[in-house]
Amino acid sequence: MPKKAKKQQQPGGTPATVALTAAGVSFTVHAYDHDPSHPSYGEEAAEAMGVSPDRVFKTLVADVDGTLTVAVVPVAGSLDLKALATAVSGKRAAMADPTIAERTTGYVRGGISPLGQRKKLPTVLDASASAHTTICVSAGRRGLEVELSPTDLTHLTDATLAPIARA
Repeated sequence: MPKKAKKQQQPGGTPATVALTAAGVSFTVHAYDHDPSHPSYGEEAAEAMGVSPDRVFKTLVADVDGTLTVAVVPVAGSLDLKALATAVSGKRAAMADPTIAERTTGYVRGGISPLGQRKKLPTVLDASASAHTTICVSAGRRGLEVELSPTDLTHLTDATLAPIARA
């Protein structure tokens, strides 16, 4: 039986939705039943919500020259680490240790949101986001996404827009 996404207008109780509510921006929360055996959190979210994978963005944490940096890219693609380093005027980037990413952001892997993180990190949003009226990102836990405008996401995270995704 295929999973159905449940649309909710109420803000949830995650730090991400609390931050969105406090900022007064327009957003929609989408909840779905997370399947732990699904091979991709982002693709699972897109399928469950019936949204194109190029509008659902995953949040990745990388280490750029010793600084943890958030990269937000479409689930349909992958992160170009060299492009991420360039976007923040760095030289080398590598994926951060998952335990350090979880401890620093306050979220678990597969549920890391670019919003409401425990520690504000430099953030880069893939430039493809600007082609959409709204995009979806994790709302702070597996099975919960938030839909908002890329402009609001950029503003709330002080993100840099740059081409950091590979198809």
